[in-house]
Amino acid sequence: MAVVSETIEEKPSLRFKIRSWWLQYFDDIPLFAWLVGALVAAILEMLVGNPFARLIGMPRGPVLFGFLIALKTPLLIPPAILYNIVIYLIPVFLVARFVGRISNSVADWMLKRSVILSTIVHLGMLYAALHIWAVFNDYRILVVKLILLAIMITLSLNVVNGYMGEFSCSHPGFMALGAYTASILSMIFFVDDSTFGPALLPPAFGQFAFPIILIISGAVSSIGALLVAIPSFRTRGDYLAIISLAFTFIVKSLIENLEVVGGPRGLRGQPDWATLPVVFVWTMLCVWVINNYVRSTFGKTMNAVRDGEMAANAMTINTRRTKMVTFLFAAFWAGVAGGLLAHVLRYVNPGSFGIQKLAEVLAMVYFGGLNSVVGSIVGAVGFNLLSEALRPLELYKWIIIPIMIILIMIYRPTGLIAFTEFDVKKLIQPRNKKVREA
Repeated sequence: MAVVSETIEEKPSLRFKIRSWWLQYFDDIPLFAWLVGALVAAILEMLVGNPFARLIGMPRGPVLFGFLIALKTPLLIPPAILYNIVIYLIPVFLVARFVGRISNSVADWMLKRSVILSTIVHLGMLYAALHIWAVFNDYRILVVKLILLAIMITLSLNVVNGYMGEFSCSHPGFMALGAYTASILSMIFFVDDSTFGPALLPPAFGQFAFPIILIISGAVSSIGALLVAIPSFRTRGDYLAIISLAFTFIVKSLIENLEVVGGPRGLRGQPDWATLPVVFVWTMLCVWVINNYVRSTFGKTMNAVRDGEMAANAMTINTRRTKMVTFLFAAFWAGVAGGLLAHVLRYVNPGSFGIQKLAEVLAMVYFGGLNSVVGSIVGAVGFNLLSEALRPLELYKWIIIPIMIILIMIYRPTGLIAFTEFDVKKLIQPRNKKVREA
């Protein structure tokens, strides 16, 4: 009896096809080429964005990828998708593919000269693309600034809640201290104001003194963190969560009852010093410092304390000192972010630093992923873009966003990107193996 065997060939899945296509055409393209593509797309939108939008039936170029227009007027969803494909996707992919080979050589040349030089050039390209895209309208500038500040705040909280393994709720309080300190200092010294009187120094010097004001704001927040850290880290357990939550409410109530800073009405009139370049530089500095901190030897002790405090103690690690230094370090960057926020909005109000701000910051940390600088960046950018995209839904967006976060917590409890290191040198190196190994 003859046995007939048949071979059943399985069709490759869509995911396999996309991965194969990506590996074939884009796997050897370095970051430099993608940045060139993004820069070309931003320039293209600046030159023909509005005319092309009107040509396909939109009133003007969308302020945020067409999300807001599409939700307000569903008939504009197809034009919005077409706009994004023609203005963003096609130019970015085509240019990146076209300049990929030469970009590998350029990236290799810069990396061999200096890692710092290569990093600065990449950051310059990133800023140029971001700046040209943002100046398309004022709303984009504000959104970009708030996203950059969100990255700083998320990163600083991830140092405590992720890398150190504690649970802190005091970041809104640290931000409030930083925001009010920066506002008061800038208005006393450089602004003629009805509350604080004439400026003590020429206003022209204010822009140059702004970095010092931000550093003082961060230092004040660190002093506030010391008040939380001293009682919290004497014992183990959930005391930090309880005390830090109480600290946030104390700071908010204190500011609401201080008439000299406007009480519940808030304080306005801060100078416009937090421009897009200023916020971008401070954000990159924050990312660089925190990334080096968590990858340093001292940063590794945080992981040891998180994974086993008793074992870390047995290995002669001063766990209490490690916790306090890390907590004050995180509070410093929250204070700097608060100072920048006050000058971005040019208005500060105690109601902005309540329980809703705490929920937003925690959501960004756990949305992106614990123990990861990349996760914090993804969480902050993703959460803020989602929040802005759903803005036309008003109150309903606060039903949709929590549901999405709950789903992420169920299927990815550690966040979208957790335990992923941020290696700058690996990020900016050439992708072509021949160039890299030459």
